[in-house]
Amino acid sequence: MTDLLPLLQQFYQDKLASLLRHQAGARLIRQYDVNNTYQYIINREDTQLSWLAAAIAELGGTVDDSALEPDRRPRTGGDPARAVLQEDSADALVFVDRWRERVEAMSNARHRGMLRIILGETMEQKRFFDLALAGEIDLLGRRTKPVGQRIGEVLPTRWIE
Repeated sequence: MTDLLPLLQQFYQDKLASLLRHQAGARLIRQYDVNNTYQYIINREDTQLSWLAAAIAELGGTVDDSALEPDRRPRTGGDPARAVLQEDSADALVFVDRWRERVEAMSNARHRGMLRIILGETMEQKRFFDLALAGEIDLLGRRTKPVGQRIGEVLPTRWIE
């Protein structure tokens, strides 16, 4: 039980870093449906972080939310959206590989179950990234009516008056 709190805190930090990368990456994803998928992923990660924060607080710990959002601007020419999707797909797999064995070795069934759900949702994110890379845009489901050619893009920042 003494190892549980530091493990959850470290997992929280890793998931927070993922959320911040996805927020920064979403600013470079202009295609509406793919950006919508990023918003869905960000929302799920925010929910996951709330679960982790509650578990950490229950064990008497605190969370460190001081991480900064990374700069995801492309280092070279090319399609920035494609680069973001490739990085996020690879990062999702690295995250799951880094945590899978540690999660399975946990003795606390409740927290192990929570982390398993998060790892499963991370693999779902990877699937979204891979589908977007393959040119799919109906990532969150098919529309009920065909809309023809989709036009327009998402703005990189929100408009606030």
